[in-house]
Amino acid sequence: MAVFRSGLLVLTTPLASLTTRLAPILTSAAQLVNHTLYVHLQPGLSLEGPAQPESSPVQATFEVLDLITHLYAGASVHRHLDVRVLLTNIRAKSAFLPPQFSSVQNLAHPPEVVLTDFQTLDGSQYNPVKQQLERYATSCYSCCPQLASVLLYPEYGSREVSLEPQDAPSSSTIKPASPVARSPKQPVRGYHRGAVGGTFDRLHNAHKVLLSVSCILAQERLVVGVADKDLLKSKLLPELLQSYEVRVERLSEFLVDIKPSLTFDLIPLLDPYGPAGSDPSLEFLVVSEETYRGGMAVNRFRLENDLEELALYQVQLLKDPNHMENEEDKVSSSNCRQQMLGNLLRPPHKRPELPPNLYVIGLTGISGSGKSSVAQRLKGLGAYIIDSDHLGHRAYAPGGPAYQPVVEAFGPDILHKDGIINRKILGSRVFGNKKQLKILTDIMWPIIAKLAQEEMDLAVAEGKRVCVIDAAMLLEAGWQNMVHEVWTVVIPETEAVRRIVERDGLSEVAAQSRLQSQMSGQQLVDQSHVVLSTLWEPEVTQRQVEKAWNLLQKRIPKMPSSP
Repeated sequence: MAVFRSGLLVLTTPLASLTTRLAPILTSAAQLVNHTLYVHLQPGLSLEGPAQPESSPVQATFEVLDLITHLYAGASVHRHLDVRVLLTNIRAKSAFLPPQFSSVQNLAHPPEVVLTDFQTLDGSQYNPVKQQLERYATSCYSCCPQLASVLLYPEYGSREVSLEPQDAPSSSTIKPASPVARSPKQPVRGYHRGAVGGTFDRLHNAHKVLLSVSCILAQERLVVGVADKDLLKSKLLPELLQSYEVRVERLSEFLVDIKPSLTFDLIPLLDPYGPAGSDPSLEFLVVSEETYRGGMAVNRFRLENDLEELALYQVQLLKDPNHMENEEDKVSSSNCRQQMLGNLLRPPHKRPELPPNLYVIGLTGISGSGKSSVAQRLKGLGAYIIDSDHLGHRAYAPGGPAYQPVVEAFGPDILHKDGIINRKILGSRVFGNKKQLKILTDIMWPIIAKLAQEEMDLAVAEGKRVCVIDAAMLLEAGWQNMVHEVWTVVIPETEAVRRIVERDGLSEVAAQSRLQSQMSGQQLVDQSHVVLSTLWEPEVTQRQVEKAWNLLQKRIPKMPSSP
């Protein structure tokens, strides 16, 4: 059966039975849709009657919120799917409900196929039912002109009985601030305006739960605080965070898709309180288990400033059953960024001027990043390593190609008594002096590049397919023009300082000064094809390097073997 880029899944199973059926339904849908799957809840809908079925409001209860949470949790198994539960017909209990919109709702990715869990008695793709399904879908949403339709008939198996009582308050994934126990059938209260905040990096299903609950509670306006600047500094692998602009763009598309009747204010979150701490018009705040204490702090801050407390709604974290040993056990952006380590982030450069049978990697990273240890791991996997520091030593040596030009530029007082260049004295001359440093690098960098090219020829002669240039100043020297890919090793600056102090015996101030004289990890990553990190145990680094190496083997052009 054809695979579609976007689809609309209409769920008709009664709520009491739907939660336990979600996994097989999603598995069936994931076999037909490979990108965006919209989900429309219409429990009890029949597609077999003579009249055209119409969308009707679904009362927002805690059972519905739990169902949405379970749906997104189940969708995490299908990582290729961008699942979006549409909320236009889901109504919170409110005396000020906005007017019903009878117009067809536009979607960012118009569905190419409409799917449903509705089943006919004979288990067939019965045409009149499919026609009703297509009419229903197009009466609600903008769909592609050639809309296909499929009745799913998932294999439910024998596990249709819930493992937990459906009326147990403790099983709820959404907790209002009030400690009073409530029934799953209890309607959710609606509010005029509320807020939610987060980093929202690489928008994932846990974010979608948080945002969906917020959208159901809000009837008019939702303020979404998006963490930026200082609030990002403590994040794991901040170099791989999406830009604020990209995060806002993807957030906005998702929010407008799921509930276009709301007004959304997406604003940068620059302090822990944000607008939730100062906006008198807000009535509720949605938080996660992790940020609940922050929500309490917001309310204390509001009371100190003569503002009413916000109603707090706490959303449970989604568990990630597939997390690695060094990753969090929840669905998180941190895990997403860790899983990017070793992956190709942008297309490689074509370098026809390089030896045709050799693929060249430029390996770089800030001082203390563990770059050289990664180079040794790559050597163990079969790469030919070119150490730019060693090439620099060769160039400086008496009789080396850089010896005479450097002595002429800086004078004979940089020499030891035996005529060898005293690198400490030379370093003190250029450190902090941009003019003198440029004189030195203008001499050294072209010479090291020439020596590296000679090393590449040796690699070819040895029959190596991959060559790695280990160079801290790879990008500053412009050597990215002589490699197919740039690989960068990143660690937090605080860890780099600790390592430099321990390794080189420098003071913390001197270590920080060294780092400030280099390109930052963020600047390096912005020009990199692959990112690695030595932040964790050695075996974790080894797994990353092996992953990157194995993926590299798959994309290296097939090279003819030497005669």
